[in-house]
Amino acid sequence: MKILFVGDVVGRAGRRVVSQRLPELVHREEIDLVILNCENSAAGFGVTAEIADVLLEEGVDVLTSGNHIWDKKSILEYFPDQPRLIRPHNYPDAPGSGLYIGCTKEAVRYAVMNLQGRTYMPATNCPFQTADALLADLDPAIRVRFLDFHAEVTSEKSAMGWYLDGRVSAVVGTHTHVQTADERVLPQGTAFLTDAGMTGAMDSVIGMDREGSIRRFLTGMPNRFEPAGGVARLSSVIIDVDEQTGLARSIKRHVELST
Repeated sequence: MKILFVGDVVGRAGRRVVSQRLPELVHREEIDLVILNCENSAAGFGVTAEIADVLLEEGVDVLTSGNHIWDKKSILEYFPDQPRLIRPHNYPDAPGSGLYIGCTKEAVRYAVMNLQGRTYMPATNCPFQTADALLADLDPAIRVRFLDFHAEVTSEKSAMGWYLDGRVSAVVGTHTHVQTADERVLPQGTAFLTDAGMTGAMDSVIGMDREGSIRRFLTGMPNRFEPAGGVARLSSVIIDVDEQTGLARSIKRHVELST
């Protein structure tokens, strides 16, 4: 079974490259499950119901998110109607869920989980203990288990990979918008990558207009960030999983550019 995970989609440029490249990529790589982090897809901050619907219609099976999921308040009303959009499960008493259980066309059941780190991030419950609770409640027959760990620091992401090694199929980090080069299958069979990277404008500062970003660093003054345009890159990772054991066979990074 092959899983495609698309890193943080930023603004219109990110959505455009997904629309252009995703269908052919899924066909060429014989992908069985498509997961995409959408938390920056609406003008760089949050996601709307309309954008989520379009992404799902374009072939995404599950949408994950992170700390920006709350930026568009209208999305709170969308959660009850669309379980395929999930948010970090360790937010206490928040709308929605950080777990989605689905089934592929080949009748393979899978679980997609979403957690958020705590270092330099908003206050949430412990992601490690939340992961334990999620897995304890999960049907043992569901062997394919994917975690989007939305966190700032590499050490916290690495620790989560080792903590869950052998208990999930893959742990892939998001949030920093920079794709790392440390992909590997850990000793007990969990595929790991510190960060999947960003799906958005190449000539930008992590997806945002570079002039505004530079001005903020030069002056220290707050200013409104706007997503950049132009050529975009789709940053993703492809994981091959043994659906019988739930353990990963391989993991590879993948990048495609928009026209």
